[in-house]
Amino acid sequence: MGLVVQKYGGSSVADAEGIKRVAKRIVEAKKNGHQVVVVVSAMGDTTDELIDLAEQVSPMPAGREFDMLLTAGERISMALLAMAIKNLGHEAQSFTGSQAGVITDSVHNKARIIDVTPGRIRTALDEGNIAIVAGFQGVSQDKKDITTLGRGGSDTTAVALAAALDAEVCEIYTDVDGVFTADPRVVKKAKKIDWIAFEDMLELAASGSKVLLHRCVEYARRYNIPIHVRSSFSGLRGTWVSSEPIEQGDQKVEQAIISGVAHDTSEAKITVVGVPDKPGEAATIFRAISDAEINIDMIVQNVSAASTGLTDISFTLPKTEGRKAIDALERNKGGIGFESLRYDDQIGKISLVGAGMKTNPGVTASFFEALSDAGVNIELISTSEIRISVVTRADDVTEAVRAVHSAFGLDSDSDEAVVYGGTGR
Repeated sequence: MGLVVQKYGGSSVADAEGIKRVAKRIVEAKKNGHQVVVVVSAMGDTTDELIDLAEQVSPMPAGREFDMLLTAGERISMALLAMAIKNLGHEAQSFTGSQAGVITDSVHNKARIIDVTPGRIRTALDEGNIAIVAGFQGVSQDKKDITTLGRGGSDTTAVALAAALDAEVCEIYTDVDGVFTADPRVVKKAKKIDWIAFEDMLELAASGSKVLLHRCVEYARRYNIPIHVRSSFSGLRGTWVSSEPIEQGDQKVEQAIISGVAHDTSEAKITVVGVPDKPGEAATIFRAISDAEINIDMIVQNVSAASTGLTDISFTLPKTEGRKAIDALERNKGGIGFESLRYDDQIGKISLVGAGMKTNPGVTASFFEALSDAGVNIELISTSEIRISVVTRADDVTEAVRAVHSAFGLDSDSDEAVVYGGTGR
């Protein structure tokens, strides 16, 4: 048996009973002959509670100290889990991200992994121990400061360790039984997907599906690490994310034309009004956004008004970056020459994803017909070979997702999808 990396999310270790249940599952994998490395998140809503506490103390906490605070949650989880495993008669050692060799850049709150040097993890495994690693964190290469990887960073930690240790699989344990055709909290009849290609999972993750982080999937694709997404609350087979179809029994699981419907209500829209329609204006706008280290998603430019020679440019970005983006554009107003800015954070994005789209010309028409029949108005449209995304009013998102899901025959005929834990906060 080979080496397995298991990652457990906050809902799986939300309390003492959850930690003991997870410990039993880890020990079972060890008994089956695997070397086991475990990456663990903070308990329940601990990270959110720490963020709230920091904001009460300081409206703009310093990045270095903020990271130092947030990493406390994972350190608590890893120590408790190691204790629970030892109580079951097996040896376990816990490691912080820096002790595990997770080397990052110096960007606090959203650092990127540069390298993983898991010498201490290998030593622990060679000695017959189970290694428990605090997810979501690392140490900067230059200043040796503690850093955090941003939301969902524990998934990225797990895949990065799996790649560095040449693991057979990275198992991501969560509060649902796998990847579904839509968020089961919104679409009760969502179907579990048995296998999905890295490319489709990347699009779903980028479009708002929260079961896996986009960076985690990209890392897994780069190093060809199979991911098995499953629930820590049940023993059911989950969803495999890999480059090639898996075999189930004597048959390969084929990829569906449509993989699923994702939605995202965490974005806002900025419209730059009255931009001179001439070369270089868009570049100036997005250079200002880039210099502020803000990632943008969808972009739409209107047709120039012939009488004025002016146009409007709209783009979407995370709500949390809205104020920073407005400030960056206002500082560059003289160089850009726009008339005004409009900010709208009451929007939602709905995305249809599937590799089969490019060979099925009726998909686009069916998608827009479903939205029309549901009375949903579209504000922005963006497409790729395997994705169609639209921006609507935030209030219309739930109805839009359900309508599109039903229109493409994705509703399950069996029982409703189960969400075992998590507050959805």
